[in-house]
Amino acid sequence: MYHIPRYLLSKKLKEVMVLTGKMKVAVMEGIGKIVFSQRDIPKISAGEALVKLDHIGVCGSDLHYFDHGKIGDFVVEPPFVLGHEAAGTVVEVAPGVKHLKPGDKVALEPGKTCGECEFCRKGMYNLCPDVIFFATPPVDGVFCEYVAFEAGLCFKLPDNMTTIEGALIEPLAVGFHAATLGGAHIGQTAVVFGSGCIGLVSMLALMAEGVSKVYVVDIVQKRLEKALQLGASGVINSKDTDPVQAIMDLTGGAGCDLVIDTASADVTIAQGINMVKKGATIVFVGYSGGDNVSMPLNVAINKELSFKTIFRYRHIYPMAIEAVSSGRVNLKDLATHYFDFDDLQNALEQSIRDKENIVKSVIRM
Repeated sequence: MYHIPRYLLSKKLKEVMVLTGKMKVAVMEGIGKIVFSQRDIPKISAGEALVKLDHIGVCGSDLHYFDHGKIGDFVVEPPFVLGHEAAGTVVEVAPGVKHLKPGDKVALEPGKTCGECEFCRKGMYNLCPDVIFFATPPVDGVFCEYVAFEAGLCFKLPDNMTTIEGALIEPLAVGFHAATLGGAHIGQTAVVFGSGCIGLVSMLALMAEGVSKVYVVDIVQKRLEKALQLGASGVINSKDTDPVQAIMDLTGGAGCDLVIDTASADVTIAQGINMVKKGATIVFVGYSGGDNVSMPLNVAINKELSFKTIFRYRHIYPMAIEAVSSGRVNLKDLATHYFDFDDLQNALEQSIRDKENIVKSVIRM
């Protein structure tokens, strides 16, 4: 039976708490099957912090692994632990860690890179081939009570931020990376395809970076209503409205300056190319449903468009935390559903079945 771990406090350790005992871990034992087990609370190594996890977001990748057992070349081999959008409270730090102390609230950037490859040396560490990323097979995720992790990747949250917001910094970082690579700036009109979590955080990032008007396109009306709630300039349900014509009408025939496509389907790619101005930029965030997609290339060439793709993010967490802390980004209203850790099986199942209503689930630890 799970028991409450003991806190041992020693003055010789300069008031650092050493935690011993067992912790509860949610283990994916097979496709669609979560089983709780006990593991030792991890011990920290040099340069690490031990974090008691408070909130963990449910990502689309978690749902895909849970439902299908793989994403592309990444295949789950049970037992496996999902979860990578995490925030919590520091309970212990290794000697020499100066920027954190027990009691600090932190958001965890979930990918530890090698620091030595050409991409890390260039500062493009998100492309590191040897990254250890939570919940990307074969690396376990953080649907557990405690994690020992690189202290440099534990970002302290300001007093006016909660660990709910901290857990949502990870998807927000994706949105900011897309907006930044797209060259988002004041005076522009942008369109986001998709109003799931990544579409919504992309919209929030565009707004925070000063884009004057942001329109969101989707076929699920309830998700579009969430986009309006979070501040979209307008929404277009492409099930019954031609989004290209709608954007042309809204811009007086000029078209938009920037598109962020979180769907990356043939239809959205074509619509994006046809609705942007000449010289515009299109950023692809979402993976397509297959290995290949088609596009109206001649139209793109005639417009001299720039295409960008993004993979996760880099150097974004401090900016994203500042954007939330300062009030430029509202993450409090992003989550639509909360579930207790003990209810994780149900949380994953419901998030898959009810995508119309569940835009973002957060697990309370």
